[in-house]
Amino acid sequence: MERRRAERTKLPEELILKRLDNKTMKEIRIQVSDVSRSGIGFTSERILRIGSIYETDMLIWTQETIHVFLEIVRIEKIGPERFYYGASFIGLPEMEAARISVYQTVDKYERARRAGMLEGVEKK
Repeated sequence: MERRRAERTKLPEELILKRLDNKTMKEIRIQVSDVSRSGIGFTSERILRIGSIYETDMLIWTQETIHVFLEIVRIEKIGPERFYYGASFIGLPEMEAARISVYQTVDKYERARRAGMLEGVEKK
């Protein structure tokens, strides 16, 4: 099983995936847990196949939508009818990947500021 090497940032969001490489499955509802430049982690009650390809529209922190294509690369059973998945972005434009990186930088700064780890920066 492949694991993402890029930094992960929480992005709790519910998405609907549409499978592209097989017409037998309908839309699948997932719960995103985190995002990185290279992909997303999510949970679902449905069993998905490693290597299967999906598309979705992902709402990011700026309230903008990014249309993404995903390939399932990892699966882990986390409950009786619950699975955790890792999916890699396929063909994500560099501009969109950069937007994710900017969000991660801002998120890291905000968490450090709230924790009082930045000298001379006021906590909110």
